[in-house]
Amino acid sequence: MVVLLALAAFWLGACPFSLWVGRWLLGKDIRGYADGNPGAANVFRAGGRKSGFLAMVLDTAKGVPLVFLAHAFFGLAEPLAMLVGICAIFGHAFSPLLRLRGGKSIAVTFGVLIALPQHEMLFAFAAFMLLGFFFIENNAWIVMLGPAGSLAYLATAGMGLWYSLFMLCVLILLVIKHFDELKTIPRPKARVVAWLQSRRRVT
Repeated sequence: MVVLLALAAFWLGACPFSLWVGRWLLGKDIRGYADGNPGAANVFRAGGRKSGFLAMVLDTAKGVPLVFLAHAFFGLAEPLAMLVGICAIFGHAFSPLLRLRGGKSIAVTFGVLIALPQHEMLFAFAAFMLLGFFFIENNAWIVMLGPAGSLAYLATAGMGLWYSLFMLCVLILLVIKHFDELKTIPRPKARVVAWLQSRRRVT
């Protein structure tokens, strides 16, 4: 059963919904925009908010059903449900339907975290990414703060080895997908720098 769920999660994750939304609703190949990523961000760039939002919802949703079924319906242990989730993320990142050139896996990762019963990981992931959004200029480093911060939280909170291993796998996958962008040093946002400079002048 675990193997079947993992395979189903992989192939559902491999379905390039954002690319299909771009083709069917916009008549465009979204890989021709920005970084060439077949994800929801380029649907926003190619066609606006409605199409982009639909693509984002679909990419997030494909991380949910098989993971939810694994623990809620089939009663599999959480480590096995997390394995199914990793397969969904891996399928999106390295889709055979796109010659292994899949998306950057942010939305589908959120879908997997939504489906897992331990929601502390979801809240930590979202909180650290939000923190990065306010303070870091580089998008790739904002993304990295989600799994890296969550991994630190899980380790200090004593959540158990399996949770940390799951988040480590997520971190590795996201590093691989954002590797080129991570070659640049993370920069603080201009308003943060301006605020720090103003505080220095005051003191």
